[in-house]
Amino acid sequence: MRRIPDLSRDVRTDQSAMVVDIKDVFLVEIGTGTDLHGQNVSKAAVRACKDAIGFNSVVGLKKFLPNEDLTKMVVKVTLGLPAEYVGKVDLDQVRAVFPFGTVLINVKPGGLAIRAGVSLAEQGDADEDESIIIVNAAVQVGS
Repeated sequence: MRRIPDLSRDVRTDQSAMVVDIKDVFLVEIGTGTDLHGQNVSKAAVRACKDAIGFNSVVGLKKFLPNEDLTKMVVKVTLGLPAEYVGKVDLDQVRAVFPFGTVLINVKPGGLAIRAGVSLAEQGDADEDESIIIVNAAVQVGS
Protein backbone atom coordinates (compact mmCIF):
# COMPACT_ATOMS: atom_id res chain seq x y z
CA MET A 1 0.00 0.00 0.00
CA ARG A 2 1.47 3.35 -1.05
CA ARG A 3 1.41 6.02 1.64
CA ILE A 4 0.67 9.60 0.67
CA PRO A 5 2.80 11.98 2.73
CA ASP A 6 0.94 14.65 4.67
CA LEU A 7 2.96 17.77 3.95
CA SER A 8 0.60 20.12 5.74
CA ARG A 9 0.88 20.86 9.42
CA ASP A 10 -2.08 20.22 11.72
CA VAL A 11 -3.05 23.62 13.04
CA ARG A 12 -5.55 22.43 15.62
CA THR A 13 -6.03 18.84 16.65
CA ASP A 14 -8.69 17.46 18.94
CA GLN A 15 -6.97 16.23 22.10
CA SER A 16 -8.61 12.79 21.85
CA ALA A 17 -6.71 12.23 18.59
CA MET A 18 -3.55 11.96 20.66
CA VAL A 19 -4.93 8.90 22.48
CA VAL A 20 -6.79 6.95 19.78
CA ASP A 21 -6.20 6.71 16.06
CA ILE A 22 -8.02 4.92 13.29
CA LYS A 23 -6.34 1.62 12.36
CA ASP A 24 -8.55 0.03 9.72
CA VAL A 25 -10.46 2.37 7.42
CA PHE A 26 -13.77 1.01 6.06
CA LEU A 27 -15.29 4.14 4.57
CA VAL A 28 -14.09 7.51 3.30
CA GLU A 29 -16.53 10.28 2.45
CA ILE A 30 -15.91 13.87 1.34
CA GLY A 31 -18.18 16.86 1.88
CA THR A 32 -18.36 20.61 1.44
CA GLY A 33 -20.26 23.11 3.56
CA THR A 34 -20.78 26.84 3.36
CA ASP A 35 -22.06 29.72 5.43
CA LEU A 36 -23.26 32.38 3.02
CA HIS A 37 -23.93 35.06 5.65
CA GLY A 38 -22.70 35.41 9.20
CA GLN A 39 -19.19 34.05 8.73
CA ASN A 40 -19.93 31.10 11.04
CA VAL A 41 -17.20 28.56 10.38
CA SER A 42 -18.81 26.05 12.76
CA LYS A 43 -22.04 26.11 10.73
CA ALA A 44 -20.05 25.54 7.52
CA ALA A 45 -18.06 22.70 9.15
CA VAL A 46 -21.23 20.97 10.36
CA ARG A 47 -22.75 21.29 6.88
CA ALA A 48 -19.58 19.82 5.33
CA CYS A 49 -19.74 16.81 7.67
CA LYS A 50 -23.44 16.28 7.01
CA ASP A 51 -22.75 16.51 3.27
CA ALA A 52 -20.04 13.87 3.64
CA ILE A 53 -22.16 11.32 5.49
CA GLY A 54 -25.69 12.27 4.53
CA PHE A 55 -26.17 9.91 1.61
CA ASN A 56 -24.82 6.59 2.82
CA SER A 57 -25.81 3.71 5.04
CA VAL A 58 -23.09 1.29 6.00
CA VAL A 59 -25.36 -1.52 7.12
CA GLY A 60 -22.63 -4.15 7.50
CA LEU A 61 -20.14 -2.02 9.43
CA LYS A 62 -20.88 -3.67 12.79
CA LYS A 63 -19.51 -6.97 11.47
CA PHE A 64 -16.07 -5.39 11.11
CA LEU A 65 -15.99 -3.80 14.57
CA PRO A 66 -14.67 -5.55 17.69
CA ASN A 67 -17.60 -7.46 19.28
CA GLU A 68 -19.85 -5.84 16.64
CA ASP A 69 -19.98 -2.84 19.00
CA LEU A 70 -20.67 0.58 17.45
CA THR A 71 -18.94 2.26 20.38
CA LYS A 72 -15.70 0.71 19.04
CA MET A 73 -16.08 2.63 15.80
CA VAL A 74 -13.61 5.45 15.16
CA VAL A 75 -14.61 8.45 13.05
CA LYS A 76 -11.71 10.61 11.92
CA VAL A 77 -12.76 14.01 10.59
CA THR A 78 -10.30 16.27 8.82
CA LEU A 79 -11.60 19.78 8.21
CA GLY A 80 -10.04 22.23 5.77
CA LEU A 81 -11.02 25.78 6.70
CA PRO A 82 -9.89 29.24 5.70
CA ALA A 83 -6.68 29.80 7.69
CA GLU A 84 -8.01 32.84 9.53
CA TYR A 85 -10.93 30.75 10.90
CA VAL A 86 -8.99 27.70 12.12
CA GLY A 87 -9.20 28.57 15.82
CA LYS A 88 -12.87 29.54 15.63
CA VAL A 89 -14.56 26.21 14.84
CA ASP A 90 -16.65 24.66 17.64
CA LEU A 91 -15.46 21.04 17.78
CA ASP A 92 -18.42 19.99 19.96
CA GLN A 93 -20.85 21.09 17.23
CA VAL A 94 -18.89 19.07 14.68
CA ARG A 95 -18.68 16.04 16.97
CA ALA A 96 -22.48 16.11 17.49
CA VAL A 97 -23.00 15.28 13.79
CA PHE A 98 -21.73 11.73 14.39
CA PRO A 99 -24.04 9.55 16.54
CA PHE A 100 -21.66 6.64 17.20
CA GLY A 101 -18.05 5.94 18.05
CA THR A 102 -15.03 7.95 19.05
CA VAL A 103 -14.80 11.10 16.93
CA LEU A 104 -11.33 12.51 16.21
CA ILE A 105 -11.16 15.95 14.62
CA ASN A 106 -8.19 17.51 12.83
CA VAL A 107 -8.45 21.09 11.62
CA LYS A 108 -6.16 22.40 8.89
CA PRO A 109 -6.05 25.41 6.61
CA GLY A 110 -7.62 24.46 3.32
CA GLY A 111 -11.05 26.00 2.88
CA LEU A 112 -12.00 29.29 1.28
CA ALA A 113 -13.34 32.67 2.29
CA ILE A 114 -14.61 34.49 -0.78
CA ARG A 115 -16.29 37.86 -1.25
CA ALA A 116 -20.05 37.64 -1.80
CA GLY A 117 -20.42 41.19 -3.07
CA VAL A 118 -23.06 42.06 -0.49
CA SER A 119 -23.19 42.33 3.29
CA LEU A 120 -26.58 41.75 4.91
CA ALA A 121 -26.73 42.60 8.60
CA GLU A 122 -30.21 41.07 8.82
CA GLN A 123 -28.67 37.75 7.70
CA GLY A 124 -25.93 37.89 10.33
CA ASP A 125 -23.09 39.59 8.45
CA ALA A 126 -21.06 41.64 10.91
CA ASP A 127 -19.27 44.93 10.25
CA GLU A 128 -20.12 44.82 6.54
CA ASP A 129 -18.21 41.54 6.16
CA GLU A 130 -19.03 40.06 2.74
CA SER A 131 -17.25 36.74 3.28
CA ILE A 132 -18.72 33.39 2.31
CA ILE A 133 -17.03 30.64 4.34
CA ILE A 134 -16.37 27.30 2.60
CA VAL A 135 -15.21 24.24 4.55
CA ASN A 136 -14.11 20.85 3.22
CA ALA A 137 -14.53 17.68 5.30
CA ALA A 138 -12.90 14.29 4.83
CA VAL A 139 -14.55 11.66 7.05
CA GLN A 140 -12.89 8.28 7.60
CA VAL A 141 -14.77 5.54 9.44
CA GLY A 142 -13.16 2.43 10.83
CA SER A 143 -11.83 0.86 13.96
